[in-house]
Parts: sequence; C-alpha cells; structure tokens
Amino acid sequence: MGRVMAKSKGTEAPKAQGEPTASGAGISRRHGWQRWRTTVVAVVAVGAVFAVSAVIGSYKRAADKHGVSRPTGIAAGSPIFGIPVHPTVPVTIEVYEDLRSPVSKDFAKTYSKALNSLLYSGQVQITYQLVTSSDKQYGGTGSAQAANAAACADDLGKTYFSEFVDELWAHQPTDPSKDLFASSSYLVKLGRKVKGMPASSFEPCVQTRMHQGWVAASQKDYASSGYGDVPVVVINGKEYEATKDGLTPQKLTALAKQAADYAVAHPTASPSATSTS
Repeated sequence: MGRVMAKSKGTEAPKAQGEPTASGAGISRRHGWQRWRTTVVAVVAVGAVFAVSAVIGSYKRAADKHGVSRPTGIAAGSPIFGIPVHPTVPVTIEVYEDLRSPVSKDFAKTYSKALNSLLYSGQVQITYQLVTSSDKQYGGTGSAQAANAAACADDLGKTYFSEFVDELWAHQPTDPSKDLFASSSYLVKLGRKVKGMPASSFEPCVQTRMHQGWVAASQKDYASSGYGDVPVVVINGKEYEATKDGLTPQKLTALAKQAADYAVAHPTASPSATSTS
C-alpha cells in the first residue's frame, strides 16, 4: 500500500524525495480521474574495515548532533513528520500506520489498490506517518526501529521507501509480541531485498538509528493529535477510522474524488475537510 511521515505506500512515481514529490498535473473536474598476495590482501581488508567504521562513525556523529534528523525526502516547509510520495495536488491523504501492527498490515493489504489508483490519478498526494504505539503495547522497540529503517530508505530516493515498507509488511511476524524488527541486522537483511537500494548508505543509517529522534517526535505528535487507534486516514484534514467509519476502499475513493472536485471548483479556497462531508 501505501507511506511528508505521515508516507504513501505502494508503488510510487519517482519523487524529489528519497519514499513519494513535485507538482501535480493540471486537471479538469470531469476528467481528472482518467488520468525507489597475503600482505596486500590483509592491508586492503584492514583498510576496508576502517572505511566502514568511518562511514558508521559519520552517521553516528550526525545522529548525535541533530537529535531529530528528518528523512531527506521531506522538503522544507512540509509537515516534519510526513513522508511525501507524490507532488503537491488538490487532495492530501494522510495515512497513520504502525509497521509492527497486524491491523496496519491488513489495512495496507486491503487499501493498497485504491490508494495507488488515487495516487496515479494526479489529483492526490499520500503521506504516511509512522506510529510506534505497538512497542508500548507489546514491549520492545521493533516498531520504532522499523520506522527508523523506513526513514533511512526514504533518504535514498526513488521508490525505496515504499519498496522497503512492502518488505516489512511481507516479513512482519504473525505474533506481534515477537519483536523481530528490533534487530538492526534483520532490518539490514530486508533492505538488501530492495533492488538497487545503496547498502553503503542504508545500512549505517539503520545501525546507528540515524532518525530515532525523528521517530520519537513523530509518535509524540500522533499521541497529541487526538486521533484514534491506527490505522487512521485523514483526507484534507478530516479523520476517518477504517472500522469505526466503515471506510471501504470504494468509500475512500469516493471521498477523495469529492475533495478533488471541491478543490477544482474552488481554486482559491483552502480545501476544507468539512466541505467534503
């Protein structure tokens, strides 16, 4: 599915990010929806070890220095916790999800097709905000470390964020109390499954938890938002909970289209969530 961190999931168009971000195409109200030798060898080996240590050290220093290190895919002026996966367009869909939560995984599976269709309509941008509430619920740090690793993938551009999150969903333990994602080495292993993603940059970022401050701040922001349990979907500022609000993929699509139609009809107005009710 989808993951700006609130970030969109599913396959995305290349963005100015590192997971979905450039401007949306012009649209019409009627037709807008149709449209990631021994000594020598020994010396080289030692040199390689020092080189890797230097890279990891530089990431560690950066993490210590910045505290809250946002993924590079989040442009200046954008919401600090939202990872964008598409250009600025009339409708913004924010998806709040927890990478360790089975419920969030089910949501991703159920809504991925609808979210991707909306994304490629050119009228919608999707942002994913990674929540780590399951760590408190089950104990451990897997959700937070998975979120950090996803942010590291986002740093590297293309569709790496979405592809890496897909790997997390595919390998999420059936029993959430098994804190498999707390292992940096396991997250690195999953990262190697993402074709083309530079390991030399991704792995040190994961191992040093480069974005751990940002992940913690993102969770704090979610906790203070007043939103219900994840997954939560927010369309132009209006909150929907999948179960509570009966938010089917079809209803999600209809609500997004309604918001887009309103934005096109009122180009000088700020799209209001209440206007789409």
